[in-house]
Amino acid sequence: MRQIIIIGSGPAGFTAAIYAARANLKPLLIASSVEAGGELMNTTEVENFPGFPEGVQGPELMAKMQEQAERFGTEVVYDDVTELELTGATKTVTLGNGEKHEALAVIFATGSAYRKLGLDDEERLSGRGVSWCATCDGFFFKGKTIAVIGGGDSAMEEATFLTRFASKVYVVHRKDTLRASKIMQERAFNNPKIEFVWNSEVAGITGTDAVDGLVLRDTVSGAERSLPVGGIFVAIGNDPRTHLVHNQLDLTPEGTIAVAGRTSKTSQTGVFAAGDVIDPTYRQAVTAAASGTVAALDAEHYLASLPADLLASAGETVLATSTN
Repeated sequence: MRQIIIIGSGPAGFTAAIYAARANLKPLLIASSVEAGGELMNTTEVENFPGFPEGVQGPELMAKMQEQAERFGTEVVYDDVTELELTGATKTVTLGNGEKHEALAVIFATGSAYRKLGLDDEERLSGRGVSWCATCDGFFFKGKTIAVIGGGDSAMEEATFLTRFASKVYVVHRKDTLRASKIMQERAFNNPKIEFVWNSEVAGITGTDAVDGLVLRDTVSGAERSLPVGGIFVAIGNDPRTHLVHNQLDLTPEGTIAVAGRTSKTSQTGVFAAGDVIDPTYRQAVTAAASGTVAALDAEHYLASLPADLLASAGETVLATSTN
């Protein structure tokens, strides 16, 4: 049994690991088998993270965070959590390989997932012209006309990045004003390859083997029209990854994990949460990192309050592999 397990490998998870490791808690961090590093792994240049005046690539920033966490003694496991048992003094974390790990405290920092349009053709044409990650797939759309769906910072970043490859980028937004920050709006407005399609929502995606167009519905008049494009990038927001804790932790009306005030304390004693999974508003790398700090400090104080004999039992034992 360990003192603490951290679930999630974004800025919140790795920052929590840095603090927990420096406190000699010997944390085990469970990183995803396919999405380790969180959303920043799909981000190009990060210009607003303190300490990098010239900016830093998202994957490079996450690599540095992981290196720092491991330097202080964090153990990183690349697997997916399939089940959690959070009640009682001892928490159990089951991995995809069947291993079960026990800990006295858990920090839940699983971040958020790309939000989808909810259209049948979106799934059918996924990987064949429909994408949620410009940095992952932008190169494959070289010389094509494409569309970005959304009106926030992510959509503006995606659209601006995609102009490196595409001949033209439409930005489709259901309103007539953007919610993106001013600087991101200005970059998009000043880019000659970007054209805005206002007051429009995606009613359908066309194409047999690959995307060849969109069906757009005017949000004012209801009229529909076709827009020929060779690909679409969906950037309409994210949803917190809370499926593992449903019916175990209290959630907010926004679907994030509820915490007490400015702390990271959840409704379950010994369980803490950090990052986008508790933040429906700001969702920045720096705020996620800060909440990871809070979670590690809260967990450290909680562990210090436990009986000495219970703490003494927290070694690094892995339970027998599940036979299920």
